[in-house]
Amino acid sequence: MSDGDPARTGRDRDPQGRAQNQRPRDRYGRPLEHGEPGVPRVPDDAVFTPDEGLTEAQRLLDEGYAFHAHEVLEAVWKSAEEPERELWRGLAQIAVGLTHAQRGNRVGAARLLRRGAERVVAYGPQAPHGVDAVGAAAFARSVADRLDGLDEMEGQERIGSAADPGGPGTPDRPGDPGAPAAPDDRAAAERADSPVGPDIERDAPRVDTSGLRLRRDGVR
Repeated sequence: MSDGDPARTGRDRDPQGRAQNQRPRDRYGRPLEHGEPGVPRVPDDAVFTPDEGLTEAQRLLDEGYAFHAHEVLEAVWKSAEEPERELWRGLAQIAVGLTHAQRGNRVGAARLLRRGAERVVAYGPQAPHGVDAVGAAAFARSVADRLDGLDEMEGQERIGSAADPGGPGTPDRPGDPGAPAAPDDRAAAERADSPVGPDIERDAPRVDTSGLRLRRDGVR
């Protein structure tokens, strides 16, 4: 049995032996077991023109599928010419950030949203292919600010609960599945650089992914 045998490595591979990951995933990109029904994936070898990618990614964002929109935008990034590569990379990172937000990983989400915003805004109001780089960056930063605000509010509540340990706001015991991440746990959350990073066991904020408009008004 070779080292590349999926039965031994546990990884999916294409006929040429290259690693790929086509495990089924739910609408938020969380991997499911093989054989479980999931949301259709974008194939690893999918190719989109910029116009096709913008249209399909916007459709997915409008329906709340930020993870799958990220896959489309990443496919465009892989085939983009050098002057535009950072634009598509930034858009894909914003979609990944929205995915983390949907999954409740606020710290990782805010970081990726700001990183993506910084990349796309550099292309300015006349970004190629009608991309609304300025608007996309503004939306990403607004969501990141909101997530940071929620974290700050929860931090203040934890401080208040510690001052009154018998009060109704007493947090769950450390280690409880429902306990929010403590400040010292942020480093672990920030390691989530991919759309399959860790989930934070707390209520995820509602994020309207359709608010991310990829094209400038009037551009088709």
